[in-house]
Amino acid sequence: MRLVSLLSIGFLTACVPSPGADVSMNQSKAATSTSTSTSAMNRFGLTAAPRPSRSNGEIARDFMELSFMMESGRALPVFARFEGPITVRTAGAVPPNAATDLARLLQRFRNEAGLNIREVASGPASINIEFVPRNVIRATYANVACFVVPRVSSWAEFRAGRNTGVLDWTSLKQREHVSVFIPADSSAQEVRDCLHEETAQAMGPLNDLFRLTDSVFNDDNFHTALTGFDMTILRAFYAPELQSGMTQAQVAAKLPGILARINPSGNHGGASEVNPTPRFWINQIQTALGTSGSVSSRENAARQAVATARAQGWTAGRLAFSYFALGRISLTSNPAAAIEAFTQAGLIYSRLPGGDIYGAHVDMQLAAFALSRGEADRALNIANRNLPIVARAENASLMATLMLVKAEALQMQGKSSEAAAVRIDSQGWARYGFGSEAQIRARAAEISALARRGNKS
Repeated sequence: MRLVSLLSIGFLTACVPSPGADVSMNQSKAATSTSTSTSAMNRFGLTAAPRPSRSNGEIARDFMELSFMMESGRALPVFARFEGPITVRTAGAVPPNAATDLARLLQRFRNEAGLNIREVASGPASINIEFVPRNVIRATYANVACFVVPRVSSWAEFRAGRNTGVLDWTSLKQREHVSVFIPADSSAQEVRDCLHEETAQAMGPLNDLFRLTDSVFNDDNFHTALTGFDMTILRAFYAPELQSGMTQAQVAAKLPGILARINPSGNHGGASEVNPTPRFWINQIQTALGTSGSVSSRENAARQAVATARAQGWTAGRLAFSYFALGRISLTSNPAAAIEAFTQAGLIYSRLPGGDIYGAHVDMQLAAFALSRGEADRALNIANRNLPIVARAENASLMATLMLVKAEALQMQGKSSEAAAVRIDSQGWARYGFGSEAQIRARAAEISALARRGNKS
């Protein structure tokens, strides 16, 4: 599941807490509705993600933890996957952009993960993707955007199977049919994000790991599209050397040879020891980035998360995310401390695999802060250096936000015509990323408010 919607600007908007449920889920973003005007919507092309840069020893370690554990911490006793060709079917109120994004995703699965997967128009399918109203999903799991469950082919079967044991992933010996449920009334990007993570988890790993910075299998919600690491994991998941019903020991014995074959560039180094993520740190992060409790209690939780990360000896993603959370919650009460926290997070992310998109999220906060202080040159430089990174990560909502920051910075510099052109260019990405006209106007108003504050500085 995903902890928070990270695109909000720390001192203007709040995040949502993570729910507790033993299904594979994506945390909901703020409620959106599909835009009625899609003619100017921008789309990403079909581009392969770069191969993972980490060693096969590290990938093998992560594969095992992703594949034999649930997000809730429950162990999966045996390896379970689809055997044979995989089919995908959509049902319900399918949004107009979903067909294109699904076709592109399936092509990526074939090209990058070597999967035998195709879409079918009707009849039984391995993966059944049903689009239902957001409020129906939230009535079942509060604050959840989308999720996947086993052994059912429809929402009706899911409702009937609750509390019966049918939906228990730990009892599976082999996957035969699963269902992914996605809100129909979502932005194109939220639908795309759900398609990527939940379809991947329908076929492969069910766990998320906070320590991964090059994967969508991470509760921090920075990556929104499947990465090269994710495709490597899926390719290994469906390697001919493996089969459903194998034990953890049997899979572990086969994995080094599989990774040497499918990822020869990873045949270097080993795997460092990584201690597990304790539940109390996760609770601290959820409190810090949640909406309940006072600002001071949330800031205290963020400081505790940083202290916990240091005490655990973490030096990578989990420490950086702790600093990020502290920066987010501290912006209004202690801007200097917030900037220091963001700076620490950015330094750590800059040396991690996949960390450039994390750095872009950090920089978005710093650019917004610079704009609020009237530092147009700094805000513009931050936006310009991150736009190519965000484009590669295919995050339209973050791209639109940075473009709006750029436009306001140009306006501050007296470059009105350039600012207007950037605002126009941002609209296509905003339509894909935010969906509704109301959401687009709200984000533009947030950025404009920062600029007004900066002009008064």
